[in-house]
Amino acid sequence: MRIAIALAEGLMTVFSGWLMFLMLYQIVLSFVGFKRKTKDYQDHEPEARFLVLVPAHNEEKVIATMIDNLNRMDYPKELYDYIILADNCTDRTEEIARELGAEVLVSRRESEDEPTGKPIVLKKALNALGDYHEKYDLVMFFDADNMIDLNMFREVNSQYIDSGRKADVIQCYLGCKNKAGMVAFADYVSYTITNRFMQYSKQRIGLNAAIGGTGFCVSAQYLHDRGGWTSLSLTEDFELQIETICEGRRLLWNNEVRIHDEKPTKLRACARQRLRWAQGRWFVSFKNTPRLLKAMFTGKISFWEFLSTFWGMYNMSPFAVLTLEGVLMLVLGLARRFIPGASDYVTVRFSNFFNFNFVSIAVMFYSIFVLFYVADWLDNHRTPKLKEIWPVFVSIFINMGLGGLVNLIGLLKHRKQNVWVKTEHSINVDMDVVLASAKQAENAPEQTVEG
Repeated sequence: MRIAIALAEGLMTVFSGWLMFLMLYQIVLSFVGFKRKTKDYQDHEPEARFLVLVPAHNEEKVIATMIDNLNRMDYPKELYDYIILADNCTDRTEEIARELGAEVLVSRRESEDEPTGKPIVLKKALNALGDYHEKYDLVMFFDADNMIDLNMFREVNSQYIDSGRKADVIQCYLGCKNKAGMVAFADYVSYTITNRFMQYSKQRIGLNAAIGGTGFCVSAQYLHDRGGWTSLSLTEDFELQIETICEGRRLLWNNEVRIHDEKPTKLRACARQRLRWAQGRWFVSFKNTPRLLKAMFTGKISFWEFLSTFWGMYNMSPFAVLTLEGVLMLVLGLARRFIPGASDYVTVRFSNFFNFNFVSIAVMFYSIFVLFYVADWLDNHRTPKLKEIWPVFVSIFINMGLGGLVNLIGLLKHRKQNVWVKTEHSINVDMDVVLASAKQAENAPEQTVEG
């Protein structure tokens, strides 16, 4: 019994130390993000050649808007091509895309047992294209529901050339297309903080950025050398990020241009999306931890890059750790009460546990309220509003409560990586209006975008 209690108390100490490390890392890194952003690369004339891939599974509500957006990019038309990847569509996605003149690659399941989803269609597309590394410098990825800043290719081109063409991945600012409603606003709060105080902060001190699933480009040569799209987990973007870092590659962050991504407005849709993310992240993290350690010990990455990446791999763990701490505290409390003499050698007290987690919660509130309002002001040019205190407060509980639940379930289900659940759109679109607008823009005389 003494050994069992000693082990439980040892685990409590380890868990508390881990939580302290996660909090300190986030706080220290956030200090770097308070400085106003400055462009860290020089402007260059258009030179890089882009291949743009847009996976689309039943995206008839949004695909016309995406095509219209891509047609109007402020970049020489001869330097970029885009392809819509119609992934087992049963609606009018393919028809609408072809009607608007887009190139379409159609993917169909060859059997009922064949897995589907974004990673699979990307793998098939790059295998079918074959020689893309000879025709293009960068392969850029967007989701079908995105809206893109028209100068994105110009800025990415400049950053890529300024890096000496050595950047293997460039991730652009992940903006939100919608933030109305508590669920979507919770995502807006989370992304606003992450963009400024994680991504931008790491860029400033020379650490690698994280890949966010859309609005990122990969060196075409590097992608081809990897064998095409080989990241097939439920979080294919996170898998690519970790593998790229373990190879000692460079991932840059671009804070100048944005992808505006549609966020779920319903709690159930948000929970399903985050559960998929949790399953994938646990799987990728467990799989690649030995590889990350090897990369540090063999000199491919620095200790600080290791620390940053390791934190990113397991920053969803506090929810599981807090739950386990609570269980251990309950067990130790029951032991003190019902096992004769146990109180003589149970050293952990509930008051200590409560005080530590009170500090944790206080730091979390600081990290959300203070960092959100600062980031929203610096990046989105929105002045703090008192009426948003309540929505921000609610967003904390949505992010913490939902995060805790889905990360625990995701941990239990992390080995299941073959069932892709699509996030349904909640923004209604009048397709006739969108199609008419897109065709009108296609037939309009070409205009020069200044600035």
